[in-house]
Amino acid sequence: MMKLFAALLLLAVAVNAQMTCRLEQQRIPTEWIGLNDKTGQCLEEMRKQIQMEINASNIYLAMAAHFSRDVVNRPGFAEHFFKSAREEREHGSKLIEYLSMRGQLTESVTDLIQLIDVDVKVESGADALRQALELETKVTKSIRSLIKTCEKSPNWYHLVDWLTGEFLEEQLTGQRDLAGKLSTLSKMMASQGALGEFLFDKQL
Repeated sequence: MMKLFAALLLLAVAVNAQMTCRLEQQRIPTEWIGLNDKTGQCLEEMRKQIQMEINASNIYLAMAAHFSRDVVNRPGFAEHFFKSAREEREHGSKLIEYLSMRGQLTESVTDLIQLIDVDVKVESGADALRQALELETKVTKSIRSLIKTCEKSPNWYHLVDWLTGEFLEEQLTGQRDLAGKLSTLSKMMASQGALGEFLFDKQL
């Protein structure tokens, strides 16, 4: 029975190696792709923003892994940064889905996501929140720059409205939340030392 299965598997691999897609590229009307961006600046900024969101996700993932280590053991911080990593990845996915909706993913998409080395050094919970706040501020500035660039291009007003109403709102709310957490944690550590971080982690 095993020999028969192995023979069928080898046959399937051999057949698959010879198979090629013979379907021709279909000619689909392009009138629905109504993005006029002769300079390409807005589209380029969108691609950069996708990369920034993915990079932020990787940084938060590294922070979550740090707090998950048995020698650190801060499950509250770990869960917080795992959640942040998921949110940033979802932001990148939403931007990719938007480009698809506007017909901008018909060419190669290999340049949308590039892996980079993540060098994250965290000294404490407060340090991680401080770095996260700085990162979110950087992402917010990038979104504002993207909005400013795309405002100049005709027929990108829908993207501008979407970024302003959905992304910018979430970014500003997130920054305020991080600032509040950092303020509370700093006060707890000032009065109770390492115990303050331990208790704050339990709250998270």
